[in-house]
Amino acid sequence: MTAPFKPLALAVGLALASGFAPSTASAASTPHATTAHKSFDVSELDPTIPPCQDFNGFVNAKWVAANPIPPDRTRWGAFDQLAEASLNTQHQIVEEAARHAATAPAGSIEQKIGYLYAAGMDEAAIERASYQPIKPQLAQIDALKSPADIAEFIMQRFNEGDGYVFNFGSSADFKNAKMQIGYAFQDGLGLPTRDYYLDPKHKEELEAYRAHIARTLALIGTREADAKRQADAIVAFETELAKASLAPVELRQPENQYHFVSLDEANRITPHFDWKRFFATQGVNIDKGFSLSQPKFFAAFDQQLARAPLATWQAYLRFHTVDSASPLLSKPFQDNHFEFYGKTLAGQPEQKPRWKRVLSTVNGTMGEALGQLYVKTAFKPEAKQRAQTLVDNVRNALKARIQNLDWMSDETKAKALAKWETFLPKIGYPDKWRDWSGLTIKPGDYFDDVQAATKFDYHYDIAKIGKPTDRLEWGMTPQTVNAYYSPTENTINFPAAILQPPFFDAAGDDAINYGGIGAVIGHEATHGFDDQGSQFDGDGNNTNWWTPADRAKFEARAAKLVEQFNEYTPIKSRPDLHVNGKLTLGENIADLGGLNVAYDALQAALKSNPQEAGAHIDGYSQDQRFFLNWARVWRANIREKQLILSLNTDPHAPAPLRAIAAPSNMDAFAHAFQCKPGDPMVRTGDKQVKIW
Repeated sequence: MTAPFKPLALAVGLALASGFAPSTASAASTPHATTAHKSFDVSELDPTIPPCQDFNGFVNAKWVAANPIPPDRTRWGAFDQLAEASLNTQHQIVEEAARHAATAPAGSIEQKIGYLYAAGMDEAAIERASYQPIKPQLAQIDALKSPADIAEFIMQRFNEGDGYVFNFGSSADFKNAKMQIGYAFQDGLGLPTRDYYLDPKHKEELEAYRAHIARTLALIGTREADAKRQADAIVAFETELAKASLAPVELRQPENQYHFVSLDEANRITPHFDWKRFFATQGVNIDKGFSLSQPKFFAAFDQQLARAPLATWQAYLRFHTVDSASPLLSKPFQDNHFEFYGKTLAGQPEQKPRWKRVLSTVNGTMGEALGQLYVKTAFKPEAKQRAQTLVDNVRNALKARIQNLDWMSDETKAKALAKWETFLPKIGYPDKWRDWSGLTIKPGDYFDDVQAATKFDYHYDIAKIGKPTDRLEWGMTPQTVNAYYSPTENTINFPAAILQPPFFDAAGDDAINYGGIGAVIGHEATHGFDDQGSQFDGDGNNTNWWTPADRAKFEARAAKLVEQFNEYTPIKSRPDLHVNGKLTLGENIADLGGLNVAYDALQAALKSNPQEAGAHIDGYSQDQRFFLNWARVWRANIREKQLILSLNTDPHAPAPLRAIAAPSNMDAFAHAFQCKPGDPMVRTGDKQVKIW
């Protein structure tokens, strides 16, 4: 589901991890680099670009020019290289599981993953089935006769793990984070955001979507004229939902993600959709209530139940049934789906090979089970303890920065430090793995297997409602090249796959490690004090722990960061397209705070190791190498359509800007590279942003 409060991740759209064994050196004092080991290859630097003018260009321009985007991707960078390598390792794991599935222990995760992957790779069987797997569902839609039938259909499909119109799942109660409650969340749109329906600048994408709907309906035998007429009705229907939907910037606000209601109150908002019956159908017992997170949206949904013609509802449900199932159906459906969502919206020239797409489905349905096999292959258990050392060092640096803030009162500092004390770092993989014994995967039935796994995951999730929050549970798989912070759990989480170069190098110097994984740790910890995380206390409750004066100072500083990013125009040919400083504010605060905290932690490490502190490696000081590795992490090529899509939807700024934005606010960067006031990489006076 779309989480009611999404974990705050380092990066998005980066699904899988590197297959290389992660580094295992102690982060507190890593060995000096030698001539035989290049933890940072300075030959990749471009000496024709002054670092004080364009630091991203200085570090990454040569690499970007030499590394075009593969045709089955929309971007290519440091994260993506690790993801690609991971795919190869995971490919070996699932291929091995498939080869031995029949003889594996009955009901083991090896057998289930093997059967699921093998079924997905049986293209002949999938082609023979065409769209037969969804015909029963399409027949149910054809048989609908009333708004009550529509509501009942939606409820029953949710119970199968197949949601329509809105999302539903569990999460911590914003007002009592120790307990899990249900969250109903806006959804139902086939385009990325409400603006794609309402803003004329997206007219081209809207018309392409209309054509995609008609083509999709034609694949199940709808006559061309009827398909076009239904497409018009579906676009009009979704436009009404879009009018009542909140924009991505609005959804960042906690007050727009949580609206607790009793069942009776919910039914008054949606008199044609009975929430008591919905929960009974899901097998969930609701006590005092749940979060109907966007009441305006659900009121609009109810109005559509009452007013929209039955034929429009049937067309809408029919299209989304086919569209969502298309990646699991025969080639015409797969190609049609990719043509719009891959090519038209994101500019991706080619589909990923079949094995990558099937592996993505395995990750999406049995990701933690695959992660259990992954860590046996690609992660040494002792790495958890060694990474813990670096986490502790960076967390201590954050504590010191909070204590020494000159703009925050002692009263608010005490609350901030209390929150800091309750941070729970989680490293590598879960201490306890999920139990998959209740999931049955049959050999040779891809669609039904995916549906079974999807239903199993859905009921695993909603079974948490009414139970205590488990802070030890993970929201990312171990094989994910990413990291995240959860505000309602107050946890910082570092999957196994990110604990490797260029983030963490066992044979590298301290500067490389603190400029990489150290800054990642600082980034996630700072999320606890960004514009969103700062609205939650150490227990994960959405409550104000600030004095009014301190909150005003914080928001004034954050507003300067909004202004900084609003000025960025990442597409040279489109100077009208700016980064959305409000949408990306949380990530930008985390980058700025995280890099400062990691720099402080590096200085503490070097203080205890004077020989390394004074050493130059390949002609660069430790401070310089710290910033060089930070920029290297964000090297990336991205297709223009994908970049435009990201500017509209992604709470992360484009990667090349992240390489320069935080350093440009740091005196330490200017000193390290002997930059002068007036250089593009030096922000001074009112333009310089300092928060944490």
